[in-house]
Amino acid sequence: MNRFFAFVKKEFYHILRDRRTLLILFGLPFVQVLLFGFALTNEIKNARIAILDLDHSQHSRQIISRLLSSGYFRLEQQLDSYKAIEPAFRKGKVKMVVVFPARFTAAVAHDQRAQIQLLADASEQNTAISLTNYATNIIQSYSAELNPAGMNPPMQLDVQSRMVFNPELKGAFVFVPGVMAMVLLLVSALMTSVTIAREKETGTMEVLMVSPLTQIQILFGKVLPYLLLSFLNGCMIIVLGIHLLGIPLNGSLALLLAETLLFIFLALSIGILISTIADTQLVAMFASLLIMLMPTIFLSGFIFPVESMPKPLQIISNIIPAKYFIAIVKGIMIKGVGLQYLWKETLVLAGMSTLINAVSLRNLKTRLG
Repeated sequence: MNRFFAFVKKEFYHILRDRRTLLILFGLPFVQVLLFGFALTNEIKNARIAILDLDHSQHSRQIISRLLSSGYFRLEQQLDSYKAIEPAFRKGKVKMVVVFPARFTAAVAHDQRAQIQLLADASEQNTAISLTNYATNIIQSYSAELNPAGMNPPMQLDVQSRMVFNPELKGAFVFVPGVMAMVLLLVSALMTSVTIAREKETGTMEVLMVSPLTQIQILFGKVLPYLLLSFLNGCMIIVLGIHLLGIPLNGSLALLLAETLLFIFLALSIGILISTIADTQLVAMFASLLIMLMPTIFLSGFIFPVESMPKPLQIISNIIPAKYFIAIVKGIMIKGVGLQYLWKETLVLAGMSTLINAVSLRNLKTRLG
């Protein structure tokens, strides 16, 4: 029995000396609790909205004040005409537009009935439904307070909701761009990191490094097949989304394919970076899944709105590549916008690719030097 306890004690020492094992045992649950506790919520907070107030009355100002003080909304833009609504949506920042028509107050005073229009960006289906419900409840609550007891007929504020870009509220409009980003990122990064880690684990990477090929040629020679195969994978997802799930392609197909190729190149670059750090295929696999899977699901806006997360998680979400690619896919396919609206997201993806490749080459030279 003493031998058994000595063996168990030895195993404890072995685990405590292995930092990677400790990271998986304690770091992974810690990260999951934080993400599930703060990011896993369907409650919408601080959603960016625009206001088109053509009445500029006391009633419209009070309703706007109640909307903005509720905690659900924050004012992103004041519009001056109906023509400004569509460009506001296409920029991708505004989730909902509240429209107060001209003579809104006059209709309340003379007809005891007035209309308020809510236009929501339904490319994010659940968010659009929640925002219109929140706004409708706030407006109806204000309407009820204006009705004194026994008032006949009672004053009514009718709320008309319209879903922009996705009037039928199809769930595929939300999930296909997110699944496309997650699949391409996971497959590309995972396969690349494991492949190069296998070369290092078997010792053949050092043999390749002394060949006439340069380091850049070796690395890109290893990832080029995965670049082409992942691109075919992305094309397949696009075709299935359009012809099977009924997602429109309102923008340029050439731009969509170019952006997909850029995102795949970034994912492969992340795989190269992981492979320069990981010594074995197992470590590379765990690192790829840990770094790619949970942040892509929770912090990219794929399922849960980024605006509702705590500020630290919102800051971290800015380094999640899938966040920008999902915005690009939705912008091209659903909103029909071009590079003039998506240049910032494109520039971020290109900058990430350049930086990660530079760090990867430096790490590789250091480890083999």
